[in-house]
Amino acid sequence: MAISATQLRRGMVILFEGKLCKVIEFRHHTPGNLRAMVQSKLRDLRTGSSFEHRFRSADTVERASLEQHEMEYMYSDGSQHHFMNTENYEQTALSDEDLGDMAQWLTPGLRIQAEFYEGAPIGIDLPPSMELTVTSTEPTMKGATVSNVNKPATLENGVTITVPPFVNEGDRIRVDPTEGRYIERAK
Repeated sequence: MAISATQLRRGMVILFEGKLCKVIEFRHHTPGNLRAMVQSKLRDLRTGSSFEHRFRSADTVERASLEQHEMEYMYSDGSQHHFMNTENYEQTALSDEDLGDMAQWLTPGLRIQAEFYEGAPIGIDLPPSMELTVTSTEPTMKGATVSNVNKPATLENGVTITVPPFVNEGDRIRVDPTEGRYIERAK
């Protein structure tokens, strides 16, 4: 499936010059009066080597055709994260590098979509929202309104995000794990 270079995101898998590559970093860049471009860092999934490439914003990129399987996160041991396929109960392990920023959002029992290319796991898609408990944040000040400045809050999985001033320790909140963004209080 062809997509615009401006749609590249971290963790996405593309076919680049006939090689399966994962996007490690990307930055949309418009230098002064020059044409917009996307500066990216890619990792060849076969060799593990990383390289940089600059796409013009008008370029199209071939997104790799991947199989999707629902997996349940089980546990981590060192740098390996273990998942079980919910259809056939086969277990699969992915490394910190395979998961990137997504590893910090894993909680036991979490169901995710795993991407497989030619039978080998290469990455995961987190759910669009997760409910987590706030374990520490600054206390709410009297008279705080929704329009006040957001404050940092640490969640039960150790991730720190910014939340509105009315969120307190012990609150259950809904967050978007792909952007690390507060959505709303959980009911």
